[in-house]
Amino acid sequence: MKIALDPYMHRHLPLTDLCRKAAELGYEYIELSPRDDFIPWWVRPRAHKERIAEFKKALSDHDVKLASVLPMYRWASPHEDERQAAVGYWKEAIRATVEMGCDTMNSEFGRGPSPDRSHRSNCCGGHFTHEHSESAWWRSMEELVPVFEKEGVTLNMEPHPEDWCETLHPAIDMLKTIGSPNVKFLYCAPHTFYFGDDMAKMIREAGNLIAHVHVADTYNHKASSGLRYIVNPPGAKVTVHQHMDIGNGEIDWDVFFGSLAAVGFDGIVTACVFGWEERADASGRFMRERIQHYVDKHFG
Repeated sequence: MKIALDPYMHRHLPLTDLCRKAAELGYEYIELSPRDDFIPWWVRPRAHKERIAEFKKALSDHDVKLASVLPMYRWASPHEDERQAAVGYWKEAIRATVEMGCDTMNSEFGRGPSPDRSHRSNCCGGHFTHEHSESAWWRSMEELVPVFEKEGVTLNMEPHPEDWCETLHPAIDMLKTIGSPNVKFLYCAPHTFYFGDDMAKMIREAGNLIAHVHVADTYNHKASSGLRYIVNPPGAKVTVHQHMDIGNGEIDWDVFFGSLAAVGFDGIVTACVFGWEERADASGRFMRERIQHYVDKHFG
């Protein structure tokens, strides 16, 4: 099992210092989320050969490894120019990941077209729907799955609130339909109450498809008449969730780790706390200790 840090709260650090920081916080692995100097959000990777060489040296110098690389592209955009560009960016990101000596990537199903185009009507006069985004995503996967298989890279997929695919189902069904050993599922604990109420049951349903988990706490927004969050105006259509330190929310961590152990999980566990950058170091250290505690308790 690999316990990794998502260093998004440390993204201001140069890559060389990022490796030092991860080691200082007790991590042997990094899950590299989007950052402007390597793989930025939505656009072509900046991971040129010199930067890759510098990054690899820094990882080696501090005895840290890449557990996974996380790109975010508009591969589910119904606009064919955006989708084709995203597929090209994906291929570049896969190349950079392989050059880094990493065999795992993870991403989300995607939010469709870019915001300045998402409101426009399609050629038939109607607005784009999740069906259009799903169709675009399948076209992208038809191009990319053979590349993942050829390069020996595993892709771990996460349904994310506000994506065209937001929930446990149909995500698991679609990934199983692909039927590739190089396409797996990522269970994000902070999305648990968005997925449903029975975490143990959901983990059982995903079973050995789970190769990667994101760990952070969150509130059960369904409890207390749905008023764990207060938004104005009442009834506004918003998608809210948190990524907090373990113990600050309402996830039952014994159920979470115990259920993972029951399905034979032996993948990547990433600490994914966001939004508290003023205490990023303390959060990183705390999450490393807590994750190890539950791993030892349920997998030891």
